[in-house]
Amino acid sequence: MKTIDLSHTISIETPVYPGTEPPVFSTPCTIENQGFAEKRITLFSHTGTHMDAPSHILSEGKSLDRFPTEKFMGKAAVINLTHIDRTEIKYHDLLQYETRILKIDFLLLYTGWYQKWGKDDYFKKYPVLTAEAARWLAGFPLKGIGVDMISVDQTDTYPIHRVFLQNEILIVENLTNLSELPDEIFSFFCFPLKIQDADGSPVRAAALISE
Repeated sequence: MKTIDLSHTISIETPVYPGTEPPVFSTPCTIENQGFAEKRITLFSHTGTHMDAPSHILSEGKSLDRFPTEKFMGKAAVINLTHIDRTEIKYHDLLQYETRILKIDFLLLYTGWYQKWGKDDYFKKYPVLTAEAARWLAGFPLKGIGVDMISVDQTDTYPIHRVFLQNEILIVENLTNLSELPDEIFSFFCFPLKIQDADGSPVRAAALISE
């Protein structure tokens, strides 16, 4: 077995959603002065590779700490969408994968957009699901949807977020290294921090692959 890390490193240079403040790091405790090192970290809950809870968008939605740990792990598959040269991922782009989607808990959409991480283009004209495609996916008993973009929405009304989160399908954004995943079902883990009333949290997303 081998693992594939699907998470970006969080640093002061981590790209953040426009309007969000970047992470702030300081080191109030050092080995030289206190005998141990300890950092102070200030960041928004949707920084880096992170998970959206229903409470991120829905006033009555669950926060992440209200879900059991098994919600954050399961069988997964990746769909390669790198051949699509438009900003919409349509229903017919996904239909051929229906049989596989029925067997998994997490669907990861690989567009190749993560290769723009750290560049201004990362925030511009990234591909997103159409409402029809999102509603179709929400009809499956999925635990979550993962993408290698900054968001599943292009507009500030967040229609795609609503489709998934109303069905308690968690959203994992800013995934990376999806090109390393095999064209088969694998194990996927994306544990958030257990923060009270968390509307979101950075996650260490990873795949476990049989060799």
